[in-house]
Amino acid sequence: MRWVIWLSIMLFAPVLSAAELRDLRLWDGPESTRVVFDLSDDVGHDVFTLSNPERVVIDLKGVPAQAVASVDRTQGKGLVKNVRSGVRGNGIRVVLDIADAVFTNSFELPPSDEYGRRLVVDLARPEAQTAASLPAPTTRLADKPIVVAVDAGHGGEDPGARGRSGLNEKDVALSVARKLAAKINATPNMKAVLTRDGDYYVGLRERVNIARKHQADLFISVHCNAFTKRDMHGTAVYVLSQRGATGEHARWLAHKENSADLVGGVDLHDKDNELAAVLIDLSQSATMEASFDVGSRILNSMSKINKLQKSELQQAGFAVLKAPDIPSVLVETAFITNGREEKLLASRSFQEKLAAQIFDGVRGYFHSYRPKQQLVLNAGDGRMVAGGENHFTQGVSQ
Repeated sequence: MRWVIWLSIMLFAPVLSAAELRDLRLWDGPESTRVVFDLSDDVGHDVFTLSNPERVVIDLKGVPAQAVASVDRTQGKGLVKNVRSGVRGNGIRVVLDIADAVFTNSFELPPSDEYGRRLVVDLARPEAQTAASLPAPTTRLADKPIVVAVDAGHGGEDPGARGRSGLNEKDVALSVARKLAAKINATPNMKAVLTRDGDYYVGLRERVNIARKHQADLFISVHCNAFTKRDMHGTAVYVLSQRGATGEHARWLAHKENSADLVGGVDLHDKDNELAAVLIDLSQSATMEASFDVGSRILNSMSKINKLQKSELQQAGFAVLKAPDIPSVLVETAFITNGREEKLLASRSFQEKLAAQIFDGVRGYFHSYRPKQQLVLNAGDGRMVAGGENHFTQGVSQ
């Protein structure tokens, strides 16, 4: 009796372990069509093409015969005119009727989010593959116009700190920011982007988004310092603290749909959280080095017009400094809560000096680290067009 039971198990095992074809989906793009088989388990598969007429054949091993009915209900799309199938051996054969010859590429994907296991077959037009197989275009690096995001702190219903005589931080910050932007815009190959240019409030993260939208090479946030002790005085420059940056990772990773922007074009959609964190760490480390460099230059320059609160750069977890792909500094121009410095901050001439010294530090930084962009030689007409990568080159003057 036992051998009968054992034989029954052996005979029915292949049926019980067969992979279910749960769905067949076609996605049409401008140059290719993607065919996706949603499966309950791994399957063996073979993909090949046949001519006269043109067909793409996909053999799925271990898929039960009843899957044929659902496959035959699938409508053609894009490069696929028609979908048909039949039973073959211990699986099924799916035939895609196509108008012209195509190149194919197939791969399997593990379960992810709402999807289970998938077999993906991409069909590409021959011209798309031909273009990809052409010799690499000629490229060279060229100077990239420098974009500096100038952020005036606070604004609107948020006045920031207030001096004893009623001077508001938001007004000083905007005035200095505008003066700094004017100096940047008056310099060849430099452009300033103001995160706000009026008395209105912009959210902290939106300020960073504005900088990223304009592909800024540097982010400078202008503020006035304040403290309960009115004898506190001096200028300070802040960069992001590592502790603050570490806490920010979870927030960046919670929005992975925006992660390709964060590492300068690195797509994180198919990366796990651990790898994404490493990539952001690498980007943040390079950005921190640049932030320390430009911050030190600004601090040294500003020591010429006002005493420094401390002689070294400060670090804190300011939200506006947390872009991992843009060197960022926050300048505390002077203490608005200090009587003497409040009078200075209210002075247009001192505001002009502040803007001039901040600009001097910025100019010195870009004198040593001039951003470059990759230019690609257009094979058709020989023109150079801007590529999508930015580079920093050391020791190149403006």
